[in-house]
Amino acid sequence: MIARKVKGVIFSDLGQASSFMALEWVQQALRESLGFAPFPATLNVHPETGEDLQAWEALQRELEGIPLESSVGGFCSARLFRVEIRKPADARPTTTKAVVLLPEVRDYPKNKIEIVAAVRLKDELGVEDGDQLTLEFLN
Repeated sequence: MIARKVKGVIFSDLGQASSFMALEWVQQALRESLGFAPFPATLNVHPETGEDLQAWEALQRELEGIPLESSVGGFCSARLFRVEIRKPADARPTTTKAVVLLPEVRDYPKNKIEIVAAVRLKDELGVEDGDQLTLEFLN
């Protein structure tokens, strides 16, 4: 059985996900797939240790996830994985309405995990770049 938890560290990226997340077809597809309207940005996390990176790679191979098919030419498809997010001091999930969005593109960084939720997660969780989170994969 694969580890279903990945510890990661929050980091800021180039902000490219916000333009993708703001597209109407993406918003609609995510609403239909997830049952909530996502905040038009992602929270970026990189696996904290080599073991966390290995667990993330195994999860990508072994979990089917929820497909997000592009309905517009020029955009990639993606897979979605439901997660619960925990801050290190929290014994219970901080939020349950979150998903990891994995774009299906060649050369996508192996050590990048993008998280989507109905709210801006940095505000909701009270976290910033450099803080640690634990993701527990549910599907």
